[in-house]
Amino acid sequence: MTERAREEIRRLAGLYEHRQSALLPALFVAQQEAGYLSPEVLESVAETLELPLTEVTSVASFYGLFYLEPVGRHVVHVCTNLSCMLNGCQRVLSRMQEVMGVRPGETTPDGRFSLRTAECLGACEEAPAVLVDEDRWAAVTPEEVEPLLDRYR
Repeated sequence: MTERAREEIRRLAGLYEHRQSALLPALFVAQQEAGYLSPEVLESVAETLELPLTEVTSVASFYGLFYLEPVGRHVVHVCTNLSCMLNGCQRVLSRMQEVMGVRPGETTPDGRFSLRTAECLGACEEAPAVLVDEDRWAAVTPEEVEPLLDRYR
């Protein structure tokens, strides 16, 4: 991890009374820089926040938006929660798989996209929802999948 990322993590830690409170934003900083949270990156976050490595690792492994293995340049999450399920997320996911040629948990051979499912993207009123990197797409239909992905090619 670069010194710039460490400085940002220290700045974040200073915003909270307890260093543990900065752990989630610190993991996002580290992941944004490294692309994923390798064991070395997790160790660096733990050292910077002066937290046990086991605590940092357990938090990183709990949340689905942290990647412990390399992912594609763009990570696509399709919400599969109840609202999205009732509004056709399975059709959207099937179309994603067709267009990308991968299944959830896999990365396209060119490394451009990783496909994942998400338990909830917090967009029940706009179901089915898709998250591409940090961009949330609402009421996605199977017909919109290919044009949506083309934006990230």
